[in-house]
Amino acid sequence: MTATEQLSAIRAVCERTLRENWREGVRARDGRRFAYTCPSPDHYPWQWYWDSCFTAIAWRHFDRERARRELDSLLAAQRDDGFIGHTIFWNTPLRGPRRFTYNVVAPDAPMTSSIQPPVLAWAWLVAVGDPREVPAIVRHHAWLAANRDLDGDGLIWIVQPDESGLDASPQFDAIWGWRAHSRPGYVGLVRRNRRLRYELRPIVQAGGPVCCDVTTNVLYSLSRSAVGLESLTATIVARMYDEGAGLFRPLVRPRPRRTPALTWGALSPLALPDLPEAIGRRLVEQHLLDPASFWLPVAPPSVPANDPAFSLHDRNWVRAPLYWRGPTWVNAAWLLWLGLVRLGYDEQAAELARRTAATVRTQGLREYYNPYTGEGMGAVDFAWSSLVMELIAPDQRAGASYLTELPA
Repeated sequence: MTATEQLSAIRAVCERTLRENWREGVRARDGRRFAYTCPSPDHYPWQWYWDSCFTAIAWRHFDRERARRELDSLLAAQRDDGFIGHTIFWNTPLRGPRRFTYNVVAPDAPMTSSIQPPVLAWAWLVAVGDPREVPAIVRHHAWLAANRDLDGDGLIWIVQPDESGLDASPQFDAIWGWRAHSRPGYVGLVRRNRRLRYELRPIVQAGGPVCCDVTTNVLYSLSRSAVGLESLTATIVARMYDEGAGLFRPLVRPRPRRTPALTWGALSPLALPDLPEAIGRRLVEQHLLDPASFWLPVAPPSVPANDPAFSLHDRNWVRAPLYWRGPTWVNAAWLLWLGLVRLGYDEQAAELARRTAATVRTQGLREYYNPYTGEGMGAVDFAWSSLVMELIAPDQRAGASYLTELPA
């Protein structure tokens, strides 16, 4: 198979998956129209916030109108105060065991009362147009600033591990302990936070813990800049960069007894277009390109291979799902690829794109992949893995401006 045929095959599987996962209709309870891509038909039937943002970016390679409708559906679910939930139940109500672990304040809630990394404005910039022209997006950012900025410095805080989108990542073991995602006490955490309606300050007053997650704030900073607000990069560096280790760490209240485990999120500031070059190069050369750590055959693993938390084996199943403790996710590969491109690591960026594309071509769009063998794992026909299109067919408008600059 020639290179052209391989690219054509990848493009075909991405477009097929996106079209087969497309859902649209009218919600009976309020007449609101929806149109979105379910992450995976068998396991993820609803609309997830950051999944839709990533999927809209992939849709622009096939159908820009659907990219816009995907994001418009998030805005259609928005409350009057600007809040948009983590998961929106458009056409299938919340039933079964998920009622006990999903972050709803009422059994018939139209969406969860928790957030996900607020990347909507940046996704709109990349896939649709100028988000500053959309009052609902501006209102969404006003809600985030008013309700999730604990210290008044722009950074936002999360009240549960799943608000990061990284659910059972081992970095949260040291923060939430026995109440971390998929631990026995997690249901109790959900119940406590339901009583407090997932409001940050009452949860802080109740003892927390709460977390200022790195990746969440990287994506939030990109979105803030997209709507014309000040970039958070300088604050992220000042408060979250560990100069001694050369990587970024989350902030936590109350302070945990041990340092949270290292994950790919420590490198996610590479996606920031205004990250100081010296810091970016250290992230790349000391960590990302280390073959004993993150630069595995299918990079980057969710946890570096030389970290004690890394695992691809069943021995850790009691602690948390393995997919957060070793396998590779395409969205992580793409965000770090952005940094490689911006900093001029052309050979390494091309290699990361080649490896990711080869994995998708042989395994299809899976939720995550074995970082050593490339074996597809988790949910099948997983929509946001179509982000591979960004690596093999990056945007050519204005010199791929979304890699290097944001609206003035």
